[in-house]
Amino acid sequence: MPHPYVLLSAAVSLDGHLDDAGPERLLLSGPADLDRVDEVRASVDAILVGAGTIRADNPRLLVNSPERRAARVAEGRPAHPLKVAVSGSGDLDPAAQFWHTGGEKILYTTDQGAERARALGIAADVVPLGPALDWRRLLSHLHDERGVRRLMAEGGGQVHTQLLTQGLADELQLVLAPLLVGDPDAPRLFGPGAYQRGRLRLVEARRIEDVVLMRYEPTAPGTGATVSAADRHWLALACELADRCPPSRTAFSVGAVVVAADGTELARGHSREGGDAVAHAEEAALAKLDPTDPRLATATVYSSLEPCARRASRPAPCARLILDAGVRRVVTAWREPDTFVPDADGTGVLTAHGAQVLVLPEYEDRAKAPNRHLLG
Repeated sequence: MPHPYVLLSAAVSLDGHLDDAGPERLLLSGPADLDRVDEVRASVDAILVGAGTIRADNPRLLVNSPERRAARVAEGRPAHPLKVAVSGSGDLDPAAQFWHTGGEKILYTTDQGAERARALGIAADVVPLGPALDWRRLLSHLHDERGVRRLMAEGGGQVHTQLLTQGLADELQLVLAPLLVGDPDAPRLFGPGAYQRGRLRLVEARRIEDVVLMRYEPTAPGTGATVSAADRHWLALACELADRCPPSRTAFSVGAVVVAADGTELARGHSREGGDAVAHAEEAALAKLDPTDPRLATATVYSSLEPCARRASRPAPCARLILDAGVRRVVTAWREPDTFVPDADGTGVLTAHGAQVLVLPEYEDRAKAPNRHLLG
């Protein structure tokens, strides 16, 4: 199911702590970075925190700048983003500032937690997620029922850990402060867990007064039928590659990327690459690889259009090339229409030979964009 773009935001000490163990909140960011955070808040549809953050910090989570609030209103949005709390127990202070400042609030909890929260009189829309917290269901509900497209998660460490270990975080904005806490009882940004393999991609590093902002994106594909945030990043890249195709009235414009299980990009390609008028995207990408590369067995192919099952221009269709390369996981944005090949079904060919095919329809419009002239 479609999810919002999930941005994790945190400031930590040099030794990875979110705070010290004292009664007062440890200030890690300076005025310039706090203004940056306010700018990010103003850009999102919702801000999420866990119950521990509400208990420890009693935050308001507002857009502080009057100019930014006015700009949101001028765009037809509420002055403040939707405020989202997550608590398994529902045992929260009904007098906390979180519930009584800003605009709309929503509390995601368990079935039992919902009973407790309602009994306490929590001033929020209380949404039970079942016997246990289900992050994928939570994100789907925010996307589908509340129209949230960009979600900023501001903590705490347990929330960040769960979103990262489940492959649901699209971006990490980490501010490193020149402080050392050194207290083993102080809260840390990330706890132990089964994190995805591979290195995150650094997309920005910026000095802000005496702190450093680092922005990272995950790279490791999901496994099996589980869709990760990195799957969405790679499929978006495949759609961008489709825009580079030389135009044609007799073939689709498609982009493809082959990615190893640890998030290493192995190859990329696009239709008619290198002046070859009949080259397909997956074909162009796979041709750049050593067919004996052991990483192919656990790799994922991302293609803006479903790999072809039949073609007249070459002996082997792309679905067959993918299978022959040993790849058994494919993520695509769009099932092939009957424009050129009746009853096209590359997915059927792939799944019949044990491959997992995932279609992310939220990217269909992007995949269709360079092919509008073919679709009528």
